[in-house]
Amino acid sequence: MKRRQCYLCNSEQLTFTFLKTHSGGQAHSQGRSNVIRCGWLRKQGGFVKTWHTRWFVLRGDQLFYYKDEEETKALGAIFLPGNRVTEHPTSGDEGGKFLFEVVPGGDRERMTANHETYLLMASTQNDMEDWVKTIRRVIWAPFGGGIFGQKLEETVRYERRFGNKLAPMLVEQCVDFIRQWGLREEGLFRLPGQANLVKELQDAFDCGEKPSFDCNTDVHTVASLLKLYLRELPEPVIPFSKYEEFLACTKLLNKDEGVVRQEYLII
Repeated sequence: MKRRQCYLCNSEQLTFTFLKTHSGGQAHSQGRSNVIRCGWLRKQGGFVKTWHTRWFVLRGDQLFYYKDEEETKALGAIFLPGNRVTEHPTSGDEGGKFLFEVVPGGDRERMTANHETYLLMASTQNDMEDWVKTIRRVIWAPFGGGIFGQKLEETVRYERRFGNKLAPMLVEQCVDFIRQWGLREEGLFRLPGQANLVKELQDAFDCGEKPSFDCNTDVHTVASLLKLYLRELPEPVIPFSKYEEFLACTKLLNKDEGVVRQEYLII
């Protein structure tokens, strides 16, 4: 069977594609319209640690796996709320093994009777990172996490319970730090920060934590974190639906009128 490339299922077009590949486009009782992501992964068995290729479907708060993408009955499901997902660093001895793992959260020692954890393998580093990010968003979004790759309005809507803010707290925190420590820094937003620390901070924010920066934090790392957040937004800060209106503002002969119009569009 020719395997389709993994894809994100967050649009009407992709929902149609998914339905089309499952029994002639007829939706089944499992609710195909709620698919968030689907694609091929390898899964390690529970008692017998052999690898099997499975078609995975992230739907709602569960990760279902099938023998192939034409199947309508799942072989099993991984319940995500209350659990955690972690990446496995790739070593030189494990080239090509892009591993991540769903592990039990809280005080539980096993995921199910057959699985202590669920160890999964993607085909590429990017595919693995996308799966982890998407699963983490399902787990942590109800608690203010999973913000990297999340729609801007969803993040702001959640954070309004902490005050009437117009921008995500991560953005405010990064901008305030850069204003305080980075305005005279050479190469700001051009020189890269510490990659490991950027990743650590991203994971913390995605898990609903609110890590703080101190005076010893590298300003280039904070700038890189802010750039990463903006880069992973589903659409630009100026949304596609408002692009033409913002463009028209820049063409106004009266500068003050253009500024007023831009402020109106932002609010």
